[in-house]
Amino acid sequence: MKGERFVLHRGSPGYPAQLAETPDPPKVLYGIGDPEALVPGLAIVGARDATPYGIRATRLLAGWAGGNGITVISGAAIGCDREAHTAALEAGGSSVAVLGCGADVDYPRRSAPILAEMRERFAVVSECPFGQQPLRFAFARRNRIIAGLASAVLVVEAGLPSGTFGTADAALDAGRDVLAVPGSIFSPESRGSNRLIRQGAAVVNDVSDLAASLGVPCQRLVIADAEHGGVVRALTADPMRPDDLARDLGIDIVQMARTLGVLEARGLIARYADGRYGIV
Repeated sequence: MKGERFVLHRGSPGYPAQLAETPDPPKVLYGIGDPEALVPGLAIVGARDATPYGIRATRLLAGWAGGNGITVISGAAIGCDREAHTAALEAGGSSVAVLGCGADVDYPRRSAPILAEMRERFAVVSECPFGQQPLRFAFARRNRIIAGLASAVLVVEAGLPSGTFGTADAALDAGRDVLAVPGSIFSPESRGSNRLIRQGAAVVNDVSDLAASLGVPCQRLVIADAEHGGVVRALTADPMRPDDLARDLGIDIVQMARTLGVLEARGLIARYADGRYGIV
């Protein structure tokens, strides 16, 4: 039942079939929530010290996946992992967390609210016994479970070196597709994901790329009319301040302020603390 503890032994009924087929499945999977939530999904992982770009990309792609019935799997770490869980749930989808400690332990502490929601509605799992406190080696080991529960692994943002590569390697070992979001050549936090692309990971530039990689249909949404489209495209590329945006697009600053107000009211953009605007 949802919100209750469960223990799944390899080879027993209820143990996730997709995980059992991997090279090194855990002998026992401890969890809290609904074991039926452990269906093949999309693993989304990335940098803990995520940039605004990484956060936006994570929210876009995880939100699309969650809204289209694809379970989002991640590790509940701060940064891209937690944003993936949050965006999937906010889109009305399902999400599963895999921890490097007991499934009943809130780690990191800042992820406690989202972990509580997943325990109640979906599932939080670990190969560590209940009550086990975080152990460094357990986090490296849990990467193979994240990959094993998924049908594909998406790396949103990763520097060099990065523990995210452990999840990508586990995905390849398990025969899963590895996808990656390209990043700026000037961003250290994107060097790892860009390297994965160079090594053969499928490029995910938008939700249509993600849908194609997962083999599911994607209906494009018209997010802005012709008058506002140029502003949306510019902010998708890089967050900007209103005056810089107006100058680059050749638009009067008063009209730009009105346009930004309309797009913000529609929930398409947001104003950051430093005064810039960017895609939600």
